[in-house]
Amino acid sequence: MKNRIMLCTACALTSLTAQADVRVNGFANIIGGITSSDDQVFNYDDRISFSEESLFAIQVVGDVNDKITATGQIVARGANDYNPDFEWAYLTYQLNEKLSISAGRLRLPLFNYSSSLDVGYSHHWVSPPRAVYDVPFNNLEGLTIDYASFAGDWEYNLSASFGTYEGEVGETPSLGNNVQLYSAEAIYDWFKLRLVIGQSKTSFPLLESNNEGFLGAGLALNALAATGFSELESQLQIADDTGTFAGLSIQVDKYDWFISGEYTDVRVEQSFTSEDSAYYLTAGLRFGKWTPSITYEKAKGDINTRFNGQIAALTDVELTAAQIQNFVNTPFGAGVNALSPVSLTQLPVEIAGPAVTEGLAEFARGLILSGADESEVWSATIRYDYDTNIALKADISRFSNNLNNEEDGTLLRVGANYVF
Repeated sequence: MKNRIMLCTACALTSLTAQADVRVNGFANIIGGITSSDDQVFNYDDRISFSEESLFAIQVVGDVNDKITATGQIVARGANDYNPDFEWAYLTYQLNEKLSISAGRLRLPLFNYSSSLDVGYSHHWVSPPRAVYDVPFNNLEGLTIDYASFAGDWEYNLSASFGTYEGEVGETPSLGNNVQLYSAEAIYDWFKLRLVIGQSKTSFPLLESNNEGFLGAGLALNALAATGFSELESQLQIADDTGTFAGLSIQVDKYDWFISGEYTDVRVEQSFTSEDSAYYLTAGLRFGKWTPSITYEKAKGDINTRFNGQIAALTDVELTAAQIQNFVNTPFGAGVNALSPVSLTQLPVEIAGPAVTEGLAEFARGLILSGADESEVWSATIRYDYDTNIALKADISRFSNNLNNEEDGTLLRVGANYVF
């Protein structure tokens, strides 16, 4: 279905020139960064790089008729060797002045800056706070219903989105089916309030990962099931489990000064993942062409403790010779067995059994602890509006990992944003 929608959109875009007004716009972010000494922050290191966050994009919008418009956006990101990707391709049907329906590949309205997330010129940061905005499910294959109206001096916007998403975390697919996302936004002059909630059936297939750590975790979970602990393995896996998202943002913009904040909560309850929350606070001033600002962001991952009892109970189980053999027959078990001076299958059951269960329990505890996070970033940014469509920026950020200070670091970035 999604390929049909994409094909229809592409056909509409290519035929618009002969039928209706076509508007072509573009934008680019050229961002370079370098860390102090041997620090590594946001994939930057002590060698200056312009590839991590730089991008070029073209957007084409055209009227199919007086009710339908087609939108396509191609983005080439430095992080992907500037290979162009058709990130947006959708049709919008305007039922009336207040109500519209869009279908195809489009941006999920998760955040305050979702619609202009990649357009660096539209905001004051060198890049939006990663603690909140760095998620693997920004784009949706499906449809969005938008309703906008007024109530007295208030403007309000309501949105409902449905479909699927495909993303990636650490070279591992992140998949969402049956996505439902609802948002409400209220604006009164200089004040803006936004709420969003959503859920999906989430999968994170570890065995399809190109990351050695995630792939190893998938193999270990298979060994856990093969040894007779399939119930715990199923609970730890992320396979068609319900994931939830909630967000709140508040913005005050008096033009000469502004302050805003955003909070998000992401979790998959029935899995090994942590309960992730994040927020940022930012404030700035505008002096003619200059916009200095400061931003604080924090991310926290609370480990899931609901499996502690089951994991502790693993070491109380007395394995049979057949269970030990099943463990050794798995790729993970074979690797463990190869490290043993004597094969686990040749050891007495009363010795090999506890070694296997203690090893599996240690793995399960490590898997859950891997989601623990408590990090924060302070950033000072300056923006200079060089022209009506060009902005120059620079920032310095101090990243702190409160669980491992060896990962602390300082990052300096400079950037140029333009639109046309």
